[in-house]
Amino acid sequence: MSTTTKSQTPSGLDSFFKISERGSTVGRELRGGLVTFLTMAYIIVLNPIILSGAPDKDGNFLAGGDTAVIAACTALVAGVLCIVMGLVANFPLALAAGLGLNAFVTYSIASQMTWADAMGLVVIEGLVILVLVLTGFREAVFSAVPAQLKVAISVGIGLFITLIGLVDAGFVRKGAGTPLELGVGGQLQGWPVLVFVLGLVLLIALYSRGVRGAILISILVATVVAIIVEKLAEVGPSVTGVDGDGNLITNPTGWNLNVPAWPDKIVDKPDFGLLGEFSLLGSWENVGVVTVFLLIFTLLLTDFFDTMGTMTAVGAEAGLLDENGNPPRTKQILIVDSVAAVAGGAASVSSNTSYIESTSGVADGARTGLAAISTGVLFLLATFLAPIVTIIPNEAAVPALVLVGFLMMQQVKGIDWDDLEIAIPAFLTIVLMPFTYSISAGIGAGFLAYVLIKVMRGKLAEIHALMWVIAAMFVVYFAISPLTSWLT
Repeated sequence: MSTTTKSQTPSGLDSFFKISERGSTVGRELRGGLVTFLTMAYIIVLNPIILSGAPDKDGNFLAGGDTAVIAACTALVAGVLCIVMGLVANFPLALAAGLGLNAFVTYSIASQMTWADAMGLVVIEGLVILVLVLTGFREAVFSAVPAQLKVAISVGIGLFITLIGLVDAGFVRKGAGTPLELGVGGQLQGWPVLVFVLGLVLLIALYSRGVRGAILISILVATVVAIIVEKLAEVGPSVTGVDGDGNLITNPTGWNLNVPAWPDKIVDKPDFGLLGEFSLLGSWENVGVVTVFLLIFTLLLTDFFDTMGTMTAVGAEAGLLDENGNPPRTKQILIVDSVAAVAGGAASVSSNTSYIESTSGVADGARTGLAAISTGVLFLLATFLAPIVTIIPNEAAVPALVLVGFLMMQQVKGIDWDDLEIAIPAFLTIVLMPFTYSISAGIGAGFLAYVLIKVMRGKLAEIHALMWVIAAMFVVYFAISPLTSWLT
C-alpha cells in the first residue's frame, strides 16, 4: 500500500481555482461557502421585507406585496452572481442584494416614481459603475470624495437602517406630542413587540458568542415564537380594514406586515415574475434630470465604495492582498460587482453587491472562487423555499437591521472628530439620514457643508473639481421646489 499522501483534489479543478497554491482544499472551500451562505442567507428574508415595506408614487407595492416572489428572485440573482464571481474572478466573495441600497431604493427612490422606474435607475447606476471600472475612472471618483465622508455615509445608512427596523417592529412609533416615542404611549405593548425584543436579545447573545449564522438563527427562532403566539393569542394584523370614510382601521398591537402562520406548502416552484420588470427612461419624465442624476450618484457612491472596502477586507482576511493592498484579479472582481448592480435592477430586487459576510467563510478556510460557487448553488436551491418567507413577520426579521446598523456604526471611529473640516460634514451626513428618512438629504448636506467650510477657510485648492459639480447639483436638489415654482 502506498504511503504517499497526495492531494485528492482533481488536478483540473485544483489548477483552475489554484486551490493548493492558496493553501486550501476542496473540502475547506465547500465548507467555507456553506458558512458564507448561512451568514448572509438572511437577505432572502430581509430583502423582500424591505422592498415590500413601502409603496411607489402610485401606491403600488413591488410584486403586489408578494414577498415570496421577491424572495425567489433575490435568491436566484444572488446564486447566479456568486457563481459568476467564482468562475470569473476566482475570489471567495459572495454577492446579493445590498442592505442600505435596498432601503434607499424603497424609501428614497420608489416614493418618487414607479417601481419599474426605480429599478431602471439601478440598472443605469450599474452600467455607470461598469464604465468607471473599464475606463479606470474610479480613481478620479475616489479622489473626489474625501475618505472620511465615505465613512460617514456608511455610518448614516447604518443608523437609517436601525431606525427602519425599530419602526417596523413597533418598538418606536410616532407619538401624540413628539415625533417619536417608545411603543404605544411611551410603553411597550403587544405580543409582536415582545417577539422583536426576544429576537433582538437572542441575536445579540448569539453574535456576541461568535455563533455563525446568528442572524438566520435568530430570525428562525423568533418566527417559531411568533407562529405560536399568533396561534394562541390571535393577534391579527396592524391594519384590519377601511371604514366608511376611507380611513384605515388599525390595531396598534397587531403584526406590522405578515401575520405569522404556517403555509400550505414549504417547497414550491419559484415564481420569477419580477425578472425584467424595469424601465430605463420613465424616471427622467417623472422626477426630472437633476433628481435622476442625484439619485444615480447616491446609489453609485454607496455601491462603489462599499465594494472596494469589502473586497479589500475579504482579501486581507484570506491573506491574498499584494504589496499594494490589492486582491488578485481586482478588475475582474469589480467588473462582476458592476454587472451585479445591473442584474439586481433588471430582476427588480435592487442593486446586488459584494457582502462583507464573505469574511466568515474565509475565516473558515475559503480561499478561492470555488467557495463563492458553492454559496451560489445554495442560493439557487433556496429559490424553491420562497414560500417560507410568507411566514416571517417583520418583528422576527428586523432585529437583523438593528445589528447591521451596529456593524455599520462601528466605522465611525474612522472619522477625525477634532478636524472641523471633516467632522461637521460627517456629522450632518450621519444624523440627517435617519432624521429626514432620506439618504440623499444626508449626503447632500454633508457634501455642501464640506465645500462651504473649505471655502470659508480659504482652501479652495483642496476642493476636487467633481465636488464643485456635485455640490451644485445638491443645491438644485434641495431648492428644487421653489425653483420649479419660480420657473413655472
